[in-house]
Amino acid sequence: MRILIATDAWLPQINGVVRSIQNLITQLQKKGHQVDLISPLEMRSWACPSYPEIRLAMGVGSYLAANIEPILEEYDSIHIATEGPIGWAMRRLCLRYQLSFTTAYHTKFPEYVYERWQMPMRWSRAFLRRFHSASSGVMVSTMSLKRELQSYGFKNLDLWSRGVDTDLFRPETHEKFFSGPGPHLLYVGRLAVEKNIEAFLNLPTNGTKHIVGEGPLANELKRKYPEAKFYGAKVGAELAKFYAQADLFVFPSLTDTFGLVLLEALACGTPVAAFSVAGPKDVIRSKSVGVLNQDLSQAVRLALQVNRAECRSYAERFSWAQSAEQFLDNLVEASSGKTGENPQKSIFARTYALAMQGLRLQGW
Repeated sequence: MRILIATDAWLPQINGVVRSIQNLITQLQKKGHQVDLISPLEMRSWACPSYPEIRLAMGVGSYLAANIEPILEEYDSIHIATEGPIGWAMRRLCLRYQLSFTTAYHTKFPEYVYERWQMPMRWSRAFLRRFHSASSGVMVSTMSLKRELQSYGFKNLDLWSRGVDTDLFRPETHEKFFSGPGPHLLYVGRLAVEKNIEAFLNLPTNGTKHIVGEGPLANELKRKYPEAKFYGAKVGAELAKFYAQADLFVFPSLTDTFGLVLLEALACGTPVAAFSVAGPKDVIRSKSVGVLNQDLSQAVRLALQVNRAECRSYAERFSWAQSAEQFLDNLVEASSGKTGENPQKSIFARTYALAMQGLRLQGW
């Protein structure tokens, strides 16, 4: 199967969207699929206002006309991951050729835009609803998000959950490198207003707060909270060590659609404290691995009593291989009878579905 993925979110960004797409591509290639990627790295770009880490592509139409349009119909499936310049240009191209495509709702942009510029959320929701209205399948990470978007009039919603690399993220027995008194509370993520990080930094505690990540608020937060320890962005095995060394992972966000960092912390044996909101409620479905409470300080106090061994066992239920399988199932479903159906794609989808069913019956 040849799959085209178009995304405005890509390296050098470090966030859940990029990591999800990276792991998806890895798993699809392991299954023998060919994956082509369109990202801002392939074209000129400019820094997003108030968020310079995010690059917005320029000249997308010209790039697609020269590099993608001549081979567009060779793709068995087209997935548009984001609603930025690349996403909109790819959407227009698919509609011009009457090709079906899927999309994903990774980020609650209406809430983010409201936090930054107080734009009414109904305006940005209408903008996103229009973008996704032409999609044959809009992939969402949780049931909570699916119900929420349905209430706002979004259609063709399909579940696509996430996973965690339990080989990379695992408990460590090495000597602790954190300094300061315990307990050691950890936050990992962007340092941005939409992440509600000050709810974490303002928590009363006798321990030490550790912050891993970069973002537009970094300098301001370092000045405002000199007692906290800031480490910048970390990835891979180095990031895993931070999770494993922490006594507790604190997730203050009120707007995340999933929260990959929750699974990464659990895989390292570190319990979670978070607000009782969509995202954490979908991931932390057992009180034995974390505590959700509208009073974050209460969640922290109780979560410090959680058994770390339970956390690791819980995280092992989530794999990127299963996530990729769910993604493929959504591609097949979207290609075989939803909005924007393409007959050639539908024939392929039915054939592919039968082949996959046969392989599963044989234990593959």
